[in-house]
Parts: sequence; C-alpha cells; structure tokens
Amino acid sequence: MSARVIHQAASLCLSYPDDAVLGSSQLVAAALRESAPRAAASFAPLFEWWAATPASEVQAVYVDTFDMSRRHALYLSYWTDGDTRRRGAVLADLKSRYREAGLELDGTGELPDYLPLVLEFARHAPREGAELLQEYRPSLELIRIALTERGSRYSGVVAAVCGTLPGRSPADRQQAMAMAAAGPPRESVGLDAHDPRLLPLHPAGGR
Repeated sequence: MSARVIHQAASLCLSYPDDAVLGSSQLVAAALRESAPRAAASFAPLFEWWAATPASEVQAVYVDTFDMSRRHALYLSYWTDGDTRRRGAVLADLKSRYREAGLELDGTGELPDYLPLVLEFARHAPREGAELLQEYRPSLELIRIALTERGSRYSGVVAAVCGTLPGRSPADRQQAMAMAAAGPPRESVGLDAHDPRLLPLHPAGGR
C-alpha cells in the first residue's frame, strides 16, 4: 500500500506544477505521513519550498530543471536508448504493456516512458509497474544523482521512488551505470559521443 501512495505522490510532484498540482500538496503530504512516514520526509523539502515560493517561480524552476537540461530528463528510455530507432520500438512496447494492463494513453500528450506516467501506471497496476520501474532502475538512479548534484528539492521525490524498489541505491554515477549491462545504444542519430542520453546502459532483461 505504501509503495502505491509513494508512486502516486511522486507522479503528481514530478508533473508540471500547475495550480491543481500545487493545490494538492497538503493532501498528498498528509497521505504520505499516514502511509509512508519515511518517504514523507523525502518529499518534505519540496512541499515546504512550494508553500513558501510564488507559483510562477516554482514553474520556472521546474521548466529549467526538467525541460531545459538533458541531465534531468524524465523520459526513462532517453537515458538508455538516446535518439535511436531502437527507442521507437521501446516506446511502442511500453504502450502495448499499458494497454494490456488496462491503462489507455489517449489524450495524455506524453510519451509512455515519461516518469510521472510510468508512476501512474505503477499505481494502477502495482506488479507490472514495479517490474517496469525495476527495468529502468539505472535511469531512475541517474536522474536522482543528477538532481542531487544540482541541489534540487526534486531529488528526494525520485529517491523515495527508488526506495520502493529492491536493493540499495548506488552511491554514485559509476555504481548506477554498473547496475546495467555495458554498451551504448546503436544507431544513434547525430548525437555526440558524450551526450548523456548515450550512457552505457540497457534496461535489465535486455529490453
């Protein structure tokens, strides 16, 4: 039960902070304190900052963090497959998995590897969602590490998600990369060899 609450809370907190998202923070914080007290502490810095900061500033920081920097991209397969033809197949497979679990994406306007959407899937279908999050554990950990390095209050939210998965989180980027098989994605389309999207990672299980 606590994992589902964490996943739903993180899905909301990692979405664009419009008035509806910001307005729900007290309710979400209360649900976390009741069902997942340890995770609630990880979310608290973000909620406190939201409460003390004008919405326009919160929104500007969100855009700067997640939309203007590749280092914090919330698209999980972006970290494993970059801009490759393989990524298109991965996204199609994710859509199929969502449909099989009874979750339709029509009208969302987002790619199926968008972390808030994956977290909503995990809330909707806990077993399948947990498996998907574990497959993309290296991506999650690299996002967490990058946000921590930036000093972002969003890092605690991603850390709480990682805490719902088996095993300890890696201490650094090298350990995160060692969680998955080595070898950069093939068929890269015009990307620099050091582009963060071309990290030598593949999801567990060879997906």
